Amino acid sequence: MKTLLPILTVLAAIVALWYLAVAPMNMRVALDVADRAGAEVVPPEARARFEQPLWRLMVDNPAYISGGYALDRPRLPTPGQVGQELWKTTGDMVLKGRPMSKRSLIYHGWITLQSTLWGFALGTVLGMAGAIAIVYSRVVNMSLMPWAIISQTVPIVALAPMIIVLSSQVGIEGRTVPKAIISAYLCYFPVLVGMVKGLRSPGAAQLDLLRTYSASGFQAFLKLRLPASVPYLFTSLKIGIAAALVGTIVGELPTGAISGLGARILIGDQFGTPLAIWAALFAAAILAGALVTLLDLTQRITLRRMGMQA
Repeated sequence: MKTLLPILTVLAAIVALWYLAVAPMNMRVALDVADRAGAEVVPPEARARFEQPLWRLMVDNPAYISGGYALDRPRLPTPGQVGQELWKTTGDMVLKGRPMSKRSLIYHGWITLQSTLWGFALGTVLGMAGAIAIVYSRVVNMSLMPWAIISQTVPIVALAPMIIVLSSQVGIEGRTVPKAIISAYLCYFPVLVGMVKGLRSPGAAQLDLLRTYSASGFQAFLKLRLPASVPYLFTSLKIGIAAALVGTIVGELPTGAISGLGARILIGDQFGTPLAIWAALFAAAILAGALVTLLDLTQRITLRRMGMQA
């Protein structure tokens, strides 16, 4: 309860601010709808309304403020509208026995999840391998680490189309592999940094103690460095899985895909259906939260079995 109460308090504040923001964000749209229905609005000209500040429109047209909360295509939907759309495309589909319908966000979430997990696995392997090489080789440390840092300055939005084009040129068919590569690109860096920090966390006294026992470098890695890196690794993995999901969604945007949460966001933008966009965004957030929670539970179990405090 001590943890739940602050979370609920912050959530209530976010929802309250969200509801307060709906009225000014949707005011111009609500006035346009009322104007087309023949109602009298101030000012009557659409261009004049566009040039006026929002606060002035709300003062001059108080009767239409509530209309902004009931639009079919609002600029900013209410939390209730997003919840209804999310339920219609998830829970309602399950009740109807069509959870994997192409109109269901469960289906699109599964498509996105597959590429996310492949990319997460690839990024984790690359990050861990790179971290071990950096810790044990001064040459690799001086050469690889700067390039790993520089690679994260390249905007993924610009890099994603290049990866997709190159993948098709080398004969890689389908969209799963390019999306997994993009996902791995965002995932490997936090794993690399966290693993390097963890492998270097043992102190000189601990390393000297192993040398007095005539432990080999491999034994020192297995008995000291690797166990010491586990808490750092799990922290990095939780960041990496969220980054991998973002990479997959970004990778779905330029591919012309019709399946996946990124594709739903793009289609919603093209057809002017904000509710579909917001529902897909919330589905992505819920999916990310579930993945991070699963890793957190795995971390607690692993550290408890290792005799560490979770």
